[in-house]
Amino acid sequence: MMRAALAMSPPTYDRVVDGPFLERLRRSVDLAPGLLTEFTSPAALATLADVDVLVTGWGCPVLDPAVVSSAPRLRAVVHAAGSVRAHVTPAVWERGILVSSAAAQNAVPVAEFTLAVVLLAGKDVLGAARGYHARRTRPASLPEGRGNYGATVGVLSASLVGRRVLELLRPFDLDLLVHDPYVPDAELRALGAEPVGLLELAARSDVFSVHTPLLPETRGLVDARVLAALPDGATVVNTARGAVVDGVALEAELRSGRLNAVLDVTDPEPLPATSPLWDLPNVLLTPHVAGSQGNELRRLASAAAAEVERFVAGLPLRHPVAHPALSRTA
Repeated sequence: MMRAALAMSPPTYDRVVDGPFLERLRRSVDLAPGLLTEFTSPAALATLADVDVLVTGWGCPVLDPAVVSSAPRLRAVVHAAGSVRAHVTPAVWERGILVSSAAAQNAVPVAEFTLAVVLLAGKDVLGAARGYHARRTRPASLPEGRGNYGATVGVLSASLVGRRVLELLRPFDLDLLVHDPYVPDAELRALGAEPVGLLELAARSDVFSVHTPLLPETRGLVDARVLAALPDGATVVNTARGAVVDGVALEAELRSGRLNAVLDVTDPEPLPATSPLWDLPNVLLTPHVAGSQGNELRRLASAAAAEVERFVAGLPLRHPVAHPALSRTA
């Protein structure tokens, strides 16, 4: 029987690992006792020496060349979370170790959150609620141009989340645009969206939703020029990474009142207590809750257990992470 071990932070273990997950793993592998929170102690090295599979989560120590050398039997790293950038190094792929991630499962709640926000933004729910609270009486009607029929939603990047967002938005009477220079136009059209350039995406969007991973080339991608291209009254939604958007330029636009924003991520995170964004009436800040939370974490655990089962059975992994792809993924 193959041997496996869990490697993640104790808080992650408490949130993600439950009895059914452990029972499912133990039916497939000989699960090492305890939890690996570091890879340097004699006890950790002894576990690594005879492990075939590492099931990792947020807070997993880095799998650097020394660690990989200490695990001569290691053949698969199954991550019960999204990005593997924080702990998987080139040494893993150079050894031919397979890597799997639950990023596709973690994309589901982010996309669901985005769907809700997009539809609420189209109805100007944030502004309507604040006005209702202030006036204590109903307005005669929505402001001219508000509503979701025929509104345009621009999706920045056909990432795992971006693709899921487009899928969820397709049943509605919305015009969908997408910008992703790394994906062929035919593939983007197959997602149900019109491929456009970045500035055109901004210029035509009533809601501009950011789903770009933070990479050196995407830092500050949504800059002052892009933000200036957005129509008056447009809403910027960011559930990706705060630094993808130029924070100074965004603050200027929001302080002017020209744009609205729903920001689940910021840079820094959280914002300083003195940031004006906390008090602007056209801004909704949420504390990075779009990703898997609460019972949604079971989806990640279930995906990881399924990958371990497939690996042990000699089947291809369902959600492999390929080394070259990391240059364009989170």
